[in-house]
Amino acid sequence: MAKPGTFPKGQSGNPAGKAKGTRNRTTIAMQELLEGEAEKITRKAVELALLGDTVAIRLCMERLVPVRKDRHVQFDLPDIETAGDIPRATSALLKAVASGEITPAEAADIGRAVDAHLKAIETHELTERLNRLDGADDR
Repeated sequence: MAKPGTFPKGQSGNPAGKAKGTRNRTTIAMQELLEGEAEKITRKAVELALLGDTVAIRLCMERLVPVRKDRHVQFDLPDIETAGDIPRATSALLKAVASGEITPAEAADIGRAVDAHLKAIETHELTERLNRLDGADDR
């Protein structure tokens, strides 16, 4: 039994969690503090950036041109229908990186997708082999 004023172990006092859109007290306090000053602060940051302050430049650039998370990449990737097609696919990936068509990070992402596809192919091939073996046992 839990002590008075406490919840039993493993049971939350708020099982539904925080309501959507609820802001942190610190965030609310900072927004109230900056209210009416945001424009001045923004102008000052731009001023400092124009004077060559590298931190201000980085801050302004991050706000104006956010870091790209993902982008559409286009390069020739051969069809992968069997495990034997994987070397051609990885070769195409390496050539695309070497020629600058895609970045090494993009190639790594695509490589993970190729790896997942290979696992799906292998699973399918193993399932077919097992089914054939089961069929041979039934004779």
